[in-house]
Amino acid sequence: MSKDKLPKNFQKMQKNHPDFMTAVGNLGKVVRDAGPLDEKTVNLLQMAAATALRMEGAVHSHARRAMSSGATEEEVRHALIVLTSTIGFPAVAAATSWVNDLED
Repeated sequence: MSKDKLPKNFQKMQKNHPDFMTAVGNLGKVVRDAGPLDEKTVNLLQMAAATALRMEGAVHSHARRAMSSGATEEEVRHALIVLTSTIGFPAVAAATSWVNDLED
């Protein structure tokens, strides 16, 4: 995602707290590289966690990243619906609508 498309709050945090944001970015890289999961799987997992927490922006971000890492739209949608018995239909339906936003 280009810098101009990053959420304004994220950009402001980068400006106001550059060392903190670098550390957060480094932590993300370290944990992704710490094991055998590929980038697509990591992003699908992070999308699922964001769904459970009802974090719309993070669902957008991780769905987009998962697809950029090779996930199909069908895989993204399947990753959401398998959450139903764990987090409930309303949360899954909301996340599905957020993924639909990416098509617009």
